[in-house]
Amino acid sequence: MHIKSSTRTTPSTSPTSRPHHDDFTDLAAPDFTSLLSDEILLQIFLRIPTSQYLTNSLVCKRWLSLHGRLARAITVLDWSFLISGRVFHRFPNLTDLDIIRACIKKSRNSGIVVTNKSLCVPVDTEFSELLFVGENDVLSRELVDYGLEMIAENYPNLRRIGAIGLSENGLSSIARKCETLQEMELHCSDDMLLKGISECRNLQLLKLVGFVDGFYSSVVSDIGLTILAQGCRRLVTLELCGCEGSYDGIKAIGQCCEMLEELTLNDHRMDGGWLSALSFCGNLKTLRLQSCKCIDSNPGSDEHLGCCAALEELYLERCQMRDKQGVKALFRVCSSVREIVLQDCWGLGDDVFGLISACRRVKLLSLEGCSLLTTGGLEAVIDTWKELERLKVTSCNKIKDAEVTPALASLFSVLKELKWRPDTRSLLSSSLEGTGVGNKGSRFFGGLKG
Repeated sequence: MHIKSSTRTTPSTSPTSRPHHDDFTDLAAPDFTSLLSDEILLQIFLRIPTSQYLTNSLVCKRWLSLHGRLARAITVLDWSFLISGRVFHRFPNLTDLDIIRACIKKSRNSGIVVTNKSLCVPVDTEFSELLFVGENDVLSRELVDYGLEMIAENYPNLRRIGAIGLSENGLSSIARKCETLQEMELHCSDDMLLKGISECRNLQLLKLVGFVDGFYSSVVSDIGLTILAQGCRRLVTLELCGCEGSYDGIKAIGQCCEMLEELTLNDHRMDGGWLSALSFCGNLKTLRLQSCKCIDSNPGSDEHLGCCAALEELYLERCQMRDKQGVKALFRVCSSVREIVLQDCWGLGDDVFGLISACRRVKLLSLEGCSLLTTGGLEAVIDTWKELERLKVTSCNKIKDAEVTPALASLFSVLKELKWRPDTRSLLSSSLEGTGVGNKGSRFFGGLKG
């Protein structure tokens, strides 16, 4: 590497005294980094912010190679980069590898992309089967399995992988050779694929994506959930996206995965009655429902619902909550919960919100985008909660400052934390600033937040 000197010499007025163009090479400073071993340079690079890694890797081929050794996680966009083996030479120490987008056969030059959460897919002028990712748009299972075999051979210390379109054989090769694998994200999964995932004995975090509206359609039913439960008994976090199932599948997970602490259901397609199976998840601490069109179509009688005694956090995000029977059953199962977060849920009026009063041990309530809930509906519930310590209300347009009663204001004064911004015109938070409202309970909370 040659770095030109930043010191400039003043040229002579005589034309003959001007240096020739080739003479500038003599002014180049020596490369002192060549005196340092690779190990020393790596220790130096480790102390540099990761935001500068890319810039530093462009200095020379040696620095490019060394920065490749530092990388632990990458997302592969081009399948040829993997199948040619270049990824293993360029990044020899990876522990986190995502090949989902590389497995999708889409033109990278279309200029149009469609995004669904973490998945970003280029759009062609023609897409098959009315899906952005049709059956013919994913690499063949044989080719994906061959790529997984290469990954297993070169990255035995792999801890996380994301893939799509693989088969039981490809997953088994990863499970056999990557014994430290702890986290996995599988798209377009089906029941038979999960025979291979059951060999991942140390798997702790799993995201399983079945049906995604407009992208791809696959089926994960009770059969797959039972296979998963019996094989992956060390699961701590499980996310099911677009998966089918019923009481039997969730019960199997609860009984076999005794270490399960966090369960997420995204756009679930569970049959009626699945809620009562949650009581078998004895150590479940966090339950998330996201983009669910229905909570439970037929939860059954209250005496058969049971309760998640260890549950601490309940999150409902972008869910349809007009079905009172399903919502009532959910809050009954989660009656021991300590923190409830409701965000952009449809149909959450005063009558539906009143069902939340079954959860009597709530310490934190966060409401965002609950456009149907009124001040009276909010007060009727939180007035019955004796352990409430933290309240956050944002973007709830029917909750008005003018409707805050003295009793509700008195409740605000004993909270440890209060964030009150129901609409853009709310002036209550600014008028209470400095009065001590919102920080009476403990010095460790930052008072009222506007």
